[in-house]
Amino acid sequence: MAFTEKQEYKLEVIPPYSIIQCRRADIVDKDGAEVGRSYHRHVRTPGEDVSEDCAELQAVAGSLWTQEVIDAYAASQAANPPAD
Repeated sequence: MAFTEKQEYKLEVIPPYSIIQCRRADIVDKDGAEVGRSYHRHVRTPGEDVSEDCAELQAVAGSLWTQEVIDAYAASQAANPPAD
């Protein structure tokens, strides 16, 4: 009876600022058959540090988050501060 664990990622890119949503599935197999699965979600916004994220997310962020996109996202946040 051998247990193994693996992770699968699903990425979604939300326009107009290329915000990245990541769903990680933690999968447990026993003798080749899946016996458990749990999910974790997180969101990354343009300019955020993604160095601790999966390689796929890093690649997507690196290709989509140009300085122009980062600046536009920052300007949109400055124009719409959170309500108190």
